[in-house]
Amino acid sequence: MPEMPEPFSTNDPVIARLEDQIGWYDRKSRSAQHIFKRVKIVEILSAALIPFLAGLSFPHDKLVTAGLGVLITILEGILHLNQYQQLWNTYRSTCEALRHEKYLYLGKAGPYSSASDPHAMLAERVESLVSQEHAQWSSIQQQPDKVAAGRT
Repeated sequence: MPEMPEPFSTNDPVIARLEDQIGWYDRKSRSAQHIFKRVKIVEILSAALIPFLAGLSFPHDKLVTAGLGVLITILEGILHLNQYQQLWNTYRSTCEALRHEKYLYLGKAGPYSSASDPHAMLAERVESLVSQEHAQWSSIQQQPDKVAAGRT
């Protein structure tokens, strides 16, 4: 049986890869979540201001109201094009799946309890999760293209 490296040693490339990917997916998930929520808050506030401003009478009120409508349309287009909500959910899901693998491996539980080479199994499962997420990402990135192609 091959010698097992120290659990989560920084010298182990499999462990380093796992930790790096957990960090990357965690950061990207938080970033996509923050962008999505900020844009949605601006959209909601803009939409709420339209009927309020429509009831007021001041110079350029129609221009401001129309501008808010244009802003909402642009923001919604950006959200649709960049798919922040889907990326947030996909990245969070992958991050949590990687953490799950980490804890199963550390606890020698689940599939690792009976594996002849748990370390190799960890490497395979981490790469499988990352590959699955990449396939999902590619699919998400192609969705706006498919929508645009259907309009022509």
